[in-house]
Amino acid sequence: MRLPLLSLGLSSLLFCCVLPARAAHAWAQFGELKYPAGFAHFDYVNPRAPKGGEIALVPPTRASQYDKFNPFTLKGTAPPGLNALVLETLLTGSLDEPNTAYGLLAEDVTVTPDGLSATFRLHPKARFHNGEPVLAADVKHAFDTLTGPEAAPQYRSYFADIRRATVLGERLLRFDFARRSAELPLIAGSLPVFSRQWGLVGGKRQPLDRIVAEPPIGSGPYRLATQGYGRDVSYESDPHWWAADLNVRRGMYNFDRITYRLYQDSTAQLEAFKAGEFDYIQAFVAREWAKAYQGRPFERGLLVKEELAHGNAGDFQGFLFNTRLAKFSDPRVREAIGLALDFEWMNRQLFYNAYTRVRGFFVASDFEASGLPGADELALLTPWRQRLPAAVFEQPVPLPPATRLDPDSGQMLRDHLRRARDLLAQAGWHYRDGALRNDRGEAFTIEFVDNSAAMGRVFTPFARNLEKLGIQARHKMVDFALLQKRLDGFDFELISSRIVGSEAPGAELIERFGSRAATVEGSANLIGVRDPVVDALIERALAARKRPELVAALRALDRVLRHGYYAVPHWYGGVHRIAWRAGRFERPRQLPRYYQPENWLLSSWWASPVNRAARPVKGGH
Repeated sequence: MRLPLLSLGLSSLLFCCVLPARAAHAWAQFGELKYPAGFAHFDYVNPRAPKGGEIALVPPTRASQYDKFNPFTLKGTAPPGLNALVLETLLTGSLDEPNTAYGLLAEDVTVTPDGLSATFRLHPKARFHNGEPVLAADVKHAFDTLTGPEAAPQYRSYFADIRRATVLGERLLRFDFARRSAELPLIAGSLPVFSRQWGLVGGKRQPLDRIVAEPPIGSGPYRLATQGYGRDVSYESDPHWWAADLNVRRGMYNFDRITYRLYQDSTAQLEAFKAGEFDYIQAFVAREWAKAYQGRPFERGLLVKEELAHGNAGDFQGFLFNTRLAKFSDPRVREAIGLALDFEWMNRQLFYNAYTRVRGFFVASDFEASGLPGADELALLTPWRQRLPAAVFEQPVPLPPATRLDPDSGQMLRDHLRRARDLLAQAGWHYRDGALRNDRGEAFTIEFVDNSAAMGRVFTPFARNLEKLGIQARHKMVDFALLQKRLDGFDFELISSRIVGSEAPGAELIERFGSRAATVEGSANLIGVRDPVVDALIERALAARKRPELVAALRALDRVLRHGYYAVPHWYGGVHRIAWRAGRFERPRQLPRYYQPENWLLSSWWASPVNRAARPVKGGH
């Protein structure tokens, strides 16, 4: 979630590791492609969807404002939608099959038999919004810029195994790789491409981190229409969009205008939706969905709400520890704190039994570890036996504690708190003088920092249970911009984080759990994991040539991380909850299999006749 390029929907794409050196319209890592060369369109779109109309929505993020139009630098906040709507990549994925990539800016890709380079031939019709053709020199410029010192450091981490980009011809470009990996051609293909003209002033190029008010010159379906910063941002369709009739874009991006509205908190957001200030919203809080998404607008049929099925892997969500801090460096302490969260009580009292407990880092997928390690996992873990706790080999993978509210559990919360007390004592923390203290007499305190009031009702019962252990925990609310700054600098103790599930986890794992990323400001390794075993298992996952190899590596990784107790697991739901204004939109009959609702709506829905004829959405706020 912290890599802007992943919002383009490419994080689930992978390539075949050993391929003949011939050009192809698409590649699959495991199994056959669904769509052959020359296919007409994706099955989940309406190729005859009419163009026109508009939609206003809120993003599924916590941003309440933006202060720059450059999405590639560390400081500041760019507006939602900019990457996905304005920029394009060499390859794109479909929403109904994992592990595949089809040509977008590149009309074909060639991977050498040794897997150490991939050559992309650009589509001759590809054009930037300024009318200039998309050339190999632009792609190389984008790569060199994003791997340079002025870009946000997560890009250097993400593209670290691409040695170089070499221009072979006007529309021909080769990426050379540092190692053989099934995913590296994908990573090259996921590069967001922008024009070399971006940032030129009087023929002189500005440093990337000095470009603030000028949006990238992209080739996507929309141009930025907003002037200046604020709490609304609008995009207008490009009438000369080069890819409108391309098979991977036919029937897609049908609205003339897309507007994001930003609000300070979820309560103001929902009330604005009911008042007609925007058209679409996704609900993430079970209580709000059950209690607040009702009333006269819904009763009169002016607003519609629906729970949509999907085939996505579950999203990981949890309280993350900053293990860079001494008090969270001991896994026994982290395990003890996790024992104080009573999910069954929360699910019954707060969530209307709408959720299932998160168990591991690869939720509800083939990659989630269970029980004792099998032979395939042991083959990967045994060489590291001296560095791993014996429990990894001798005990089933840890599960979040359950209380008697769970019929499969014979334990109660007080049993878990007793266990937590013992673990804390083993780690040198004892209750005395009214608080849990270490040998130096320092009291154990926890600051949970967040920008959402909704998390307060979740954290409060958790904090009450921690207080029984002598731990004083408080919830500090800050503005999103300040929260992002603190996360970028790892200036926090405990946070809540959600990571969208993936059907094919890959290079993003380096950024999320790799040792190199632990000390890189702005990286996604918020926890601060620095473990050579984790690094080695990630490498094995990236080198997998067959799906069983990928499954074994990721299950072993999940097992090691869970035995490290790096997070207090939260919960997940099996449906998307969305609501929209009735009568303004139409959508394809067929749901895609793997999708996030915002991306699906913006790419595949279209405006109703009344929407195309008028603009009834109320103005900004």
